[in-house]
Amino acid sequence: MGRGDKKTKKGKIFKGSFGKSRVARPGQAKKAAAKKSAKKG
Repeated sequence: MGRGDKKTKKGKIFKGSFGKSRVARPGQAKKAAAKKSAKKG
């Protein structure tokens, strides 16, 4: 369990991906999604 493990935070940082263990922008993700959907409609 280290850099090669995509299920861990360290692995996600190494791969440059986001998910449950490494959220893209904690706290702001929901607000940004709400603003995007409001502009489209």
